This record gives sequence, C-alpha cells and structure tokens, in this order.
Amino acid sequence: MKTLRKTASIEEGSFDKIDMAILRVLLLDSRKTLQEIGNEVGLSPTSCWTRIKKLEAHGVIKRYTIDVDPAKLGYHDSVIVQVTLESHTDETLYDFGRVLATIPEIQEAYLVSGDYDYYIRIAVRDTRDYERLLREKLYKIPGIRHSKSHFVLRVLKETSVPVI
Repeated sequence: MKTLRKTASIEEGSFDKIDMAILRVLLLDSRKTLQEIGNEVGLSPTSCWTRIKKLEAHGVIKRYTIDVDPAKLGYHDSVIVQVTLESHTDETLYDFGRVLATIPEIQEAYLVSGDYDYYIRIAVRDTRDYERLLREKLYKIPGIRHSKSHFVLRVLKETSVPVI
C-alpha cells in the first residue's frame, strides 16, 4: 500500500510549470495545433507532443471532448436533486449508480456525505420535462427513500479543474 501512495505522489509531483501551461492551453482550446501550443508555452511542437503524451500516459489528460451549450439543444433548465436511499449496502449503492449512468439527462452524480446520499445534476427542457423524468426514470429506481429538487436559477461559475 505504501508503494502505491509513493508512486502516486511521484507521478503527481513530476509535472512542472510547462506541463501546467500546456494543460491551461488545452483546457481553453483542445483543438490547437502542436505549433500553436508550443508557441504559447515556449516549446517546439515535438517537445509539446512528448509532454502531452506523458500527460495522457499518466492519466492527467483523460480524454478530448467538446463543450456543448445545453440550451442550444433545448435543455434550458438544470436541476440539482438530493437523494437518500433506503439502504446503504455496497450492492444497493452499486446498483443505484449503475442505473443513474444509463439516464442520459443526468449530467453528474455524486455519492456524498451528510444528510443526503447523492447529489445529481440533471439537464431538462422545462418543468414538464423534469416531471416526466421523475415519473418515468428516477422514481422507478428501487430503493429511493427521499428526494429534494432544486432548479438552478443562474450558473455563477462553471469550470474544470484549476490548473495554476
């Protein structure tokens, strides 16, 4: 166990300020060319490519994706749902998480400490769409004891991991 922790900390500590600069560039626009990234961080394209491959190999860069505006696709509302389950066995938690993963409207789901077991962020078109999702999907999941919903009125900050 100690070896795993030591290995993880060595990997975490092996990223320097240039690696972090590359990550900042990619977080803003992952479609930039190696030449453009290199110009911004002061490296050749080949050196950039080597560092990016290292970041991918260490799992720092997990994937490349796009950022879609949900409202442009008709999802004008977000709802934060707090859920408490009847049981907290490993099997119940696993099954609940597995079912959540199959519901496309669920954007994020967190198993949390405190008064509720899960915080779930859901994208919906409007209140009627949310009601439909509750009836047809969420409330059909066995084991939910209680839920509490909060419509997001305004997003004040939305970002990925801080890369300083």
